[in-house]
Amino acid sequence: MEMIPATSCDGFRSQLALRHPPFPCFQVQSPLVRLSRVSRSCRSSRFHSPSSPPSTSLLCPSPIPNRKTNRRTFSVHSLPDQAPASSSGSVTKVVEVDPSVAVKKKAIQITPALKGTSIFLVGINSSLKTSVGQLLADALRYYYFDSDSLVEEAGGGESGGKSFRERDTAGFRESEIEVLKQLSSMGRLVVCTGNGAVQTAANLALLRHGLSIWIDVPLDMVAMDIIRSGSQLSASENFGSGSYPEVFDQLAELYEEMRGGYATADATVSLQKVANQLGYDELDAVAKEDIALEVLKEIEKLIRVKKMMEEAARPF
Repeated sequence: MEMIPATSCDGFRSQLALRHPPFPCFQVQSPLVRLSRVSRSCRSSRFHSPSSPPSTSLLCPSPIPNRKTNRRTFSVHSLPDQAPASSSGSVTKVVEVDPSVAVKKKAIQITPALKGTSIFLVGINSSLKTSVGQLLADALRYYYFDSDSLVEEAGGGESGGKSFRERDTAGFRESEIEVLKQLSSMGRLVVCTGNGAVQTAANLALLRHGLSIWIDVPLDMVAMDIIRSGSQLSASENFGSGSYPEVFDQLAELYEEMRGGYATADATVSLQKVANQLGYDELDAVAKEDIALEVLKEIEKLIRVKKMMEEAARPF
């Protein structure tokens, strides 16, 4: 397969055709990248509320995860003086809360201040990072893209992308820069970047066109995810025989190489930290909604800091 020169846009013009988005405020700067739509669910959902008025109930602060329904179960205690006459003490009720509702509510709160700013998720590729990216795009009503997939498509698909990288690593990196250049010139995107997106100064500069969030997932979880699914981090990265020690060692080597770039992100969301905050002993108990909500909280903080800096810079 003939290599597509990264300095030429003809290859991308022939491979990628831009679809006109349904959002009038989405200003497309270049037609070089084909942006595939992410279907969005606009169905509204509500919290399951206790039958007693909020003023007569206390919500226990420690949620109990239900892994089958992906909901959080809370115990709601009626105050003794509000309990029915036939009851000698407090009444305990169980309320199930869908965590996706919290994600959507937070997204609605920050969307006006976000003003269409794109979100770039960096970090070692994992199914969790992908799921969080898709959930954020749905909640924010943004488009979702995987930069590795676009590079591979421009190189002839998965097998072509792998062959491209093995034959010409420099050319593959140049293609990554070209794809990020096109994505960073647009708005209202959630982009899951590849492992190498932080490897060059050019890419790091392009990520500054939006907000970058490092999704930090423990390497042992990523290694087990690769082995269970029988997949690779991307079609262009080969992880040997697939045995756990070999996969983990290669991930560790990749992590050490990229960690400095990941640390330049505007904010970091650590799976381990989220688990500690929620009081979970097992990292598997953390759902994608928990990570997505934490990402939105970090974005909210970044927006608040930016606003404060802008106000401080105004002349008296």
